[in-house]
Amino acid sequence: MAKQKDLKFVVVTPEKKVVEDAADSIVIPMHDGELGILPDRAPLMCALGVGQMRYSKAGKTSRLYIDGGFAQVHGNNVTLLTEHAVPANEITNEMVSEAEKRAADEAAHRGAAAESREQARRRASALRDLQSSK
Repeated sequence: MAKQKDLKFVVVTPEKKVVEDAADSIVIPMHDGELGILPDRAPLMCALGVGQMRYSKAGKTSRLYIDGGFAQVHGNNVTLLTEHAVPANEITNEMVSEAEKRAADEAAHRGAAAESREQARRRASALRDLQSSK
């Protein structure tokens, strides 16, 4: 039987490399939904959205909060460049509260663009969902 190929991936923010690992499959948040990535996928470059990245290895799933950016898939290498990334187990109550406060402030500010309000709501929702999945 042929050996299962791994996807090698890295998640990078302007400050640091958040994670570098290998996985059997990866799901990334896109600007318009989610994208599942398996080994030997066609090359791709895309805009990331706000949400959770999930990756599975040997039946275990790990999650990260991703806040926009870009992704590149080439060969069995996946690179995510994002403004902000946090492993689910590092999300704190304070982070969720702050994101929810920002979302409430945006919603209360009538001059705020609808897109800005929606992004703030998505950030709070993604952080809350990831924190509850720990």
